[in-house]
Amino acid sequence: MSRSERELLVEALAHFDLLVRHASGDIDDQLVIDAVCMRLSAGLEVLGRIGGDRRAALFGDDWTLMWGMRNRIAHGYLLVDPEIIRRTLEADIPVIVGRLRAAVAER
Repeated sequence: MSRSERELLVEALAHFDLLVRHASGDIDDQLVIDAVCMRLSAGLEVLGRIGGDRRAALFGDDWTLMWGMRNRIAHGYLLVDPEIIRRTLEADIPVIVGRLRAAVAER
């Protein structure tokens, strides 16, 4: 049985919430970076299961970049630049979490 869109949004939000909690640690610590990357990849993987129209409504053209980051983490883990993760945490994660919270609240 497949999960509903709302269930997928709630699951993705749970991954991103944990990611934010992990990121409150020492971001220079490789274990923290690894934990953040794993939750980021997992959250994006869940979002990849949401219908394309809904995903486009939530993330627009940014989805291609988001999925590319997921692929970099999942398939080229040693090549992930910690500085890109830091910038993602500062600039992108708050936006993603805000959109997910709004989407969950409206359903």
